[in-house]
Amino acid sequence: MASLADKLKSLGVKMASSLPTPTKVVSHTIDSVVAGSFRATPRGDAFVAEQTFGEDYLHGKTSPYSVPSLSIISQWANDVRIAELPINKFAFLDTETSGMAGGTGTYAFLVGAARFVDGKFALQQFFLRDPSEEPAMLEALIDFLAPCEALVTFNGKAFDAPLLATRYKMHRIPVPFKDYAHLDLLPLARRLWRDRLPSRALKYLEEHVLGFTRTSDEVPGYEIPWLYFDYLRTQDARPLGGVFYHNAMDVVAMAALLSHMSELLADPYNGRVEHGLDFIALGKLYEDLNHWDEAARLFERGLELGLTESDFGVAVRRLSILQKKRGDVDQALRLWEQAAEKGHIYAHIELAKYYEHKKRDAQTSLQWAKSAREEAERADLPGYIRKHWLDEIDHRLARLERKAGL
Repeated sequence: MASLADKLKSLGVKMASSLPTPTKVVSHTIDSVVAGSFRATPRGDAFVAEQTFGEDYLHGKTSPYSVPSLSIISQWANDVRIAELPINKFAFLDTETSGMAGGTGTYAFLVGAARFVDGKFALQQFFLRDPSEEPAMLEALIDFLAPCEALVTFNGKAFDAPLLATRYKMHRIPVPFKDYAHLDLLPLARRLWRDRLPSRALKYLEEHVLGFTRTSDEVPGYEIPWLYFDYLRTQDARPLGGVFYHNAMDVVAMAALLSHMSELLADPYNGRVEHGLDFIALGKLYEDLNHWDEAARLFERGLELGLTESDFGVAVRRLSILQKKRGDVDQALRLWEQAAEKGHIYAHIELAKYYEHKKRDAQTSLQWAKSAREEAERADLPGYIRKHWLDEIDHRLARLERKAGL
């Protein structure tokens, strides 16, 4: 008589002894991927990765430790605290988030923060193994920021700081940086390089200004939220190594960029500024801060280094207007004549104004107004721009012809 096992086998049912051995699931937790530890807080444990960068570290060709003066940057930011605080009171901060839409549904799953401690640049990265750990992560971040009085971010005024403030408020935890000075480097980067560089993204500046190229560990920013969501689903933290690297390099790049910016503004003539357009950008910034003498010197240096014709026209116009503000009419006159030789319409008009109002010489003014009209007629300009110039010039010509008795 067949046994029960034989009957089941005849029906195609596999017995336990004949089933394949289940594959053992290997857990790849975050602490097996990046060096870190679990930190106890009043709201639970938080995972924190740590690394330090010594005084000999160079980010490309720039040392994060070299910050000669923040005086001009402080004036630009309109916050005297930025110039008064020692560098070890600044926290450099960047977040990686669940999305870029903002609002209460977006949270930071990784916060990189760094400050200068005992002669080293200490970086700590606060990570959410699970969104439920957010209160613990926020508490751990408070302890790290406690000695600081200022934030340095890149687009952080618009994104990182408001996002974190929202998360602190949601969990009824005091916002640790509420009263901090805040230096956002993105607007300053735009002021310094928007005329020369096609992008002011941090990674682009890192490559083309600081001379640093990231390793193959780098992951594109747009992939980061999806890598985190995959981690939450699979609990495999291995792909997050690149996310930690990306975040760490963003934070270190901010420190190096601040160092580079402060050196440019403290001493633009030490060889670090190599492009004429960069001198012009510095001149514009100094002019806006009412440092007219230094602005004029920077404009002149930019013109000496050579510019394209269109850039030259913009620079000469800014400088000539600045010279009028300073009362240096002879210098402004020389610049207008130089620009007029290159066919810049505005320079002809400025010379016509000068001879009409300053020299009371209607004949010479009339000659410059006529040459302005000739330049406008032959210039390759859109119709509405040509019409603007011709209307202004014709109005001036009619007045000057009456003065000259023609």
